[in-house]
Amino acid sequence: MTDPPAFAFFVEISIIDQLAGTAFERALPKGMTRAQFGILNHFVRLELESQSPAVLAEAFQVTRPTMTSTLARLERAGLISIAPDPHDGRAKLVSITAAGREMRHSCINGLATLLPAFASLASDDEYRAALPFLGRLRQALDVAR
Repeated sequence: MTDPPAFAFFVEISIIDQLAGTAFERALPKGMTRAQFGILNHFVRLELESQSPAVLAEAFQVTRPTMTSTLARLERAGLISIAPDPHDGRAKLVSITAAGREMRHSCINGLATLLPAFASLASDDEYRAALPFLGRLRQALDVAR
């Protein structure tokens, strides 16, 4: 019996995620994790000034304690700052620091070493052509969570 195409597609994505995640972690600067990079990248990619730990936990689909732990490591490294929310004394706001932006840039440079190995698999046009479908898939998964 042949698996449905959508199932086979998601199996491939899962395997790619595992393999790419391992390669990704190895390319990051020493001490930087995928989760930590993800937070730094989130702030830069979305051009955020600040965001609450609760909103970050929801965005990354992790528990609040897990997010708190990751944020604490980033704060100790000086890559983010955590301050009281001026509108809600019980809440906190997270912001990326200049050092955090520099670290993200260093991470991107490290990750750039991975790209040449995959350049021969597809042309730039083929990679671009896949992006609209991947974007729709990401949005559908985001809505369904």
